[in-house]
Amino acid sequence: MNKKTIRWGVFLPMAILLIGTVIIGIVMPTSFYNLQTALVNFSFNNFGWLFSLIVFVLIFICLFLGFSKYGNIKFGGEHAKPTVKKWEWFAISLTGGIGTGLLFWGTAEPLTHFMNPPEVLGIEPSSEAAATFSMSAVMMQWTLAPYSLYVICGIAVAHAHYNLKLPYNVSSTLYPLIGKRALGATGTVVDNICMFAIAGAMSAILAEGVLQISSGIAYYTPIDDGPVLWSVLALAITITYIVSSYTGLQKGIRFLADNNAKIFIFLLLFVFIAGPTAYILNIGAQGTGNYLSNMANFHLWLSPMEQSNWSKEWPIFEWALWGANAPLIGMFLARLSYGRTLRQFVILNLLLPAGFGAFWFWVFGGSAMFFDWNSGGQLWNIINDQSEGLQLSLFAFLGELPFSTFIGLIILVAIYLSFTTLADSLTTTMSSLTTNGNTLKDPEPPARVKVFWGVIMGMMAILTVTSGTGGEITGIDAVKQMATIAGVPALFFIMIQTLSTIKSILNSDGNHEDVYKEEDN
Repeated sequence: MNKKTIRWGVFLPMAILLIGTVIIGIVMPTSFYNLQTALVNFSFNNFGWLFSLIVFVLIFICLFLGFSKYGNIKFGGEHAKPTVKKWEWFAISLTGGIGTGLLFWGTAEPLTHFMNPPEVLGIEPSSEAAATFSMSAVMMQWTLAPYSLYVICGIAVAHAHYNLKLPYNVSSTLYPLIGKRALGATGTVVDNICMFAIAGAMSAILAEGVLQISSGIAYYTPIDDGPVLWSVLALAITITYIVSSYTGLQKGIRFLADNNAKIFIFLLLFVFIAGPTAYILNIGAQGTGNYLSNMANFHLWLSPMEQSNWSKEWPIFEWALWGANAPLIGMFLARLSYGRTLRQFVILNLLLPAGFGAFWFWVFGGSAMFFDWNSGGQLWNIINDQSEGLQLSLFAFLGELPFSTFIGLIILVAIYLSFTTLADSLTTTMSSLTTNGNTLKDPEPPARVKVFWGVIMGMMAILTVTSGTGGEITGIDAVKQMATIAGVPALFFIMIQTLSTIKSILNSDGNHEDVYKEEDN
């Protein structure tokens, strides 16, 4: 067994930076927020087109790698045996990927596009054209696009680690392009960038989950929705994912993901049957057809002359956040892929989760638009009239269905499990990235390192939600902006990583046992 040691070149800078960022965000919230806002605006104005183009192209790169002759490449070589069952792999990919987003935005985002489509397109709100646009928009933003980011990063790490026998680090994926520098100082810088990106994104995602669970509890009980409840929930989530991460992949995250995926399927089938089934199928098929027929136009519409902010506020913002997540989520998905082919990786981590996400928005988004249209905009009024309207829209929507309270409580459990599953996977991956000696036979990083990063992320989430009280610009805004800013360097890294991976896979020409030696090739 290899001795596990700390990678101080990644561990120490990130520990100092993350703790310092939160402190500065609380001590000087307005100045810090204004600076980050300026950076976000600069990034989106100058690189928004690149976000849109890269995400669009990555979809087809992933499909090519999966369904060409290179799809037969097996991670670990011809004799490698899978360590994770297909169902478990799919469940972890679904609930540890964008499952949290499906629960938070499954009704709120389709309703927003339905009632507030981009003015420059001339679409009448609450019309059939608006419903078609809304469904097409969420197909673009929530299906193939985010998972293509995760999948290309996952393929890169899996091929580098299992086939090229390189260390289990994000930076190892650059070896085919830059040689031994990827394993030295350059690699350390790359891993630091990825750590910073995922920390910012994770703190924002955890804060989002706390706020939604809190709003649901307040909706169904007399408990007040406020800082006390937020802190308790953040602490509970933190303890849960630390314990789960501490127990390791074989016990913790498999249990969480397996049960959570089953809850997702139950909720999907219940709303499909109890909701307006015919309308769901009609608007879902119509919107998806519109998206597929105009796929390039949807992805690359940036409104450079009329200056609509829709692309910046929705797809580009979300792709920046997912881009920040992608290197480390891909690293975690790669860990599950030993003994599987590249084609199976694409199917289990791209096509099946994307298909599930598409049907989720058909069902929840389509039902929400139907009920809002028939009620004269009641659900939309909830989003607009209350500061916590986005979080409450899901629970208000459930009021249109039978057994609404029971289903609402199940959804609260699903939200809780989704966020703990995601946090578990990212905590484990952050721990792997900051330690040496993690191998296939002994992949778990030291438990004390998991606990450390779990506590740090929990602190960031608690400070994020509690510092946002009083109506001022405080830590929550600063940390969310940080997640978006972190997506910009992550985007450039993903571009370089993709080129390196394509070079490596194409040069292997089906040689599944290709191994890079210490000297540069």
